[in-house]
Amino acid sequence: MNFLEIKGLCRNFGGLRAVCDLNAHIEAGRITAMIGPNGAGKTTAFNLVTGLLPVSTGKIFFQGKDITGLPPHKIAFLGVARTFQNIRIFSNMSVLENVMVGVHTRSCKGMFSSALRLPGVSSEEKFIRDEAFKYLEWMELAHLASMDAGNLPFGQQRILEIARALAAKPKLILLDEPAAGLNSQETNKLSKLIRNILESGVTVFLVEHDMELVMNISHDIIVLNNGFLITRGTPSEVQRNKDVITAYLGEEH
Repeated sequence: MNFLEIKGLCRNFGGLRAVCDLNAHIEAGRITAMIGPNGAGKTTAFNLVTGLLPVSTGKIFFQGKDITGLPPHKIAFLGVARTFQNIRIFSNMSVLENVMVGVHTRSCKGMFSSALRLPGVSSEEKFIRDEAFKYLEWMELAHLASMDAGNLPFGQQRILEIARALAAKPKLILLDEPAAGLNSQETNKLSKLIRNILESGVTVFLVEHDMELVMNISHDIIVLNNGFLITRGTPSEVQRNKDVITAYLGEEH
């Protein structure tokens, strides 16, 4: 059984087919990258998998369970977390509070219990704070815990968003262009972080334009162009594929 399986997935925007009859799978315990030129349908595919967009046709299965059409919070509850191409942090909250939001997704007490200060609320709040701090330590952001997240440099905001996603304890994390806007030093650090995420037991599925990063860390690569699957294979297989070369460089004349 595949960890994540996509069968005949299509998404139409009026007369435009952003994703067309996509069949793909993600294996547990591996890093899978999805690449392709701008407009290939990569982020749309991510949005379909995580429930942010409705599927036109096709099915999506996670650990054998049909998650097609489920709302994002239910998909997250099953163990799927993600980051976004455009960073989505809570700028006016502290760095620690941002990660606490991720931990809150697996808390037991609701807003009603918290408002009335019912038994168990204080101990759970302490657990959430302590747990969030552990993720900041892992991401080397603990010394910035009290800073407003909006005041972090861009690269650290990227890492903070990953920390928040991981704080939900997902089984699968989808990273949408995590290296976008990073310098070479930050990208190298990100590469190590993604490997560490995998070693922690979380399967990684990423969309990325930085081909050096993709080729260095990926076990499998899925290639899209104009919404269609071109090929799937190892980094070396993809690099030699003529259809992939054509999609990126155009036809030879």
